[in-house]
Amino acid sequence: MKELQHLNKYFKKYKWKLILGFFIVLVARIFAILTPKFSGDMIKYVENYIGDGGDLSELKQQLLMTLFLLLGAALLSAFFTFLMRQMFIVVSRYMEADLKNEVYDQYQNLSLSFYKKNRTGDLMNRISEDVSKVRMYLGPAIMYGVTTVILFATVIPYMFYTAPELTLYVLIPLPILSVAIYQLSRLIHKRSTIVQQYLSHLSTFTQESFSGIGVIKAYGIEPQTYENFEKLSETNKEKNLDLVKVQAFFFPLMIALIGVSNLLVIYIGGKKYIDGSIPDLGVIVEFLIYVNMLTWPVASVGWITSLVQQAEASQKRINEFLKEKPEIVNKTEAHTPVNGSIKFDNVTFTYEDTNITALKEVSFEVNQGETLAIIGKTGSGKSTILELIGRLYDTTSGVITVDDTPIDQLNLKDLRTSIGYVPQEAFLFSDSINENIKFGNNNATDAQVIQAAKDAVVHNNIVDFSKGYDTILGERGITLSGGQKQRVSIARAIIKDPQILLFDDSLSAVDTETEEEILSNLKKVAATKTTILVSHRISSAKNADKIIILEEGEIIQRGTHADLIAEEGYYQELYRKQLDEKEME
Repeated sequence: MKELQHLNKYFKKYKWKLILGFFIVLVARIFAILTPKFSGDMIKYVENYIGDGGDLSELKQQLLMTLFLLLGAALLSAFFTFLMRQMFIVVSRYMEADLKNEVYDQYQNLSLSFYKKNRTGDLMNRISEDVSKVRMYLGPAIMYGVTTVILFATVIPYMFYTAPELTLYVLIPLPILSVAIYQLSRLIHKRSTIVQQYLSHLSTFTQESFSGIGVIKAYGIEPQTYENFEKLSETNKEKNLDLVKVQAFFFPLMIALIGVSNLLVIYIGGKKYIDGSIPDLGVIVEFLIYVNMLTWPVASVGWITSLVQQAEASQKRINEFLKEKPEIVNKTEAHTPVNGSIKFDNVTFTYEDTNITALKEVSFEVNQGETLAIIGKTGSGKSTILELIGRLYDTTSGVITVDDTPIDQLNLKDLRTSIGYVPQEAFLFSDSINENIKFGNNNATDAQVIQAAKDAVVHNNIVDFSKGYDTILGERGITLSGGQKQRVSIARAIIKDPQILLFDDSLSAVDTETEEEILSNLKKVAATKTTILVSHRISSAKNADKIIILEEGEIIQRGTHADLIAEEGYYQELYRKQLDEKEME
């Protein structure tokens, strides 16, 4: 139960609703235990009439009155039972929503490196399947647990009061049941953990298969993928069957033990009635009803135990992520406007997961309103610079300042709000084009959306679609071509109107003519903004105020386009090569 202690704050939050639910359960059980008493009274009245030859009209009156009382108690019990379910189950849904929000909020706060270490399918499984299993503990398990305790606390004392010796015989199977539950619960806890782990594997494989369906079809590996899925699914099925086989012992065992209790009531109670130890037959009828009334609570003990064990296994998996500490933390709540001057001072950065040093003592400065172009081979550290500016990572050594303030001393929300970032791999959501562009500014007008699309040179493409800006994109924007996705991403960054614009090779999928038009528009849009543009093309970098060349994490050249084409080195070679390729077209 240690892992489930994390949920105590939710019990505290909804304590008054739960306390009210407890009293509703108490009232419901009080009315419930009256029904066997009234049933026994009716048998007693009939027995007395037959034995003593009483007045028939008086018997009818007694039976009618008791029948009304029985019906009233049953209806009131049903009504309060309904209220009980409404109280506990509704509260459990509130708690489920709170827990999901807590997990999602934690996912939002965790650093980028966390997502490189964990698979999407596993993350999804913990916020869906695991939270659902915890909800079964928060709702049904607690509700039936409270019901069982109250029922035992009210019924068993009354049974002892009515027939102590008979009650002892009836309760003999319960210790056996408790020992069996303890042993089975240990197995259930162990196997539930394994089931959840394999379910995460299955979710991850499925999610990756759907996301990469284009690659699977292109390589014609559908049969192999299906075979891998079938193997994983079969293993998952076997682990579930291992769990179900253990759980299957509960109900047959409990039904058998309850059956034994019924037989004991009839046999022992019958003998005591014959020898006069039990005054009337109604007591035996009462006990039979009480035993059957206890059937589900006793049976639910096993079910509840199973739910608690599964919930603990799931909550343990959830807690593993909730205990993760974000590597990037906001060190100040003070709000400071960001103008956009950026300086790298001997910055070195090493990725922890791969131990690759992406940047080595990199220094440069770009002022507000200037454009910096970064060129280099794949893996030279270009994208890493942009990630450090967005503070997706912190430097290993050296200092990055924004407006002469160390970047880690700025309010993280203010910093990221001031940045418009266009990644190398354009990511679009399964929504309309209009909403994807407005993702950069939810309050943008339709006119602003259209203007941003025009600046990104994608407006004409959009209006050619049958539904225009209301066109719904497939997952990750699969409806659009690579170049269109990049340009929609650029429009999304422009409409945000940030002080810093970061473009990570975001024009690689467009032709040179469209590239020139976009760059011309960006020059107007970003006249007062700081722009950093990563590219493999000289055509993207030539108009920048400053250009740096990276190789294996180090700056090997720097200057303007005119300076660099006059200087022997990587930039001059790249310029000549791309010039030759253009002439050959």
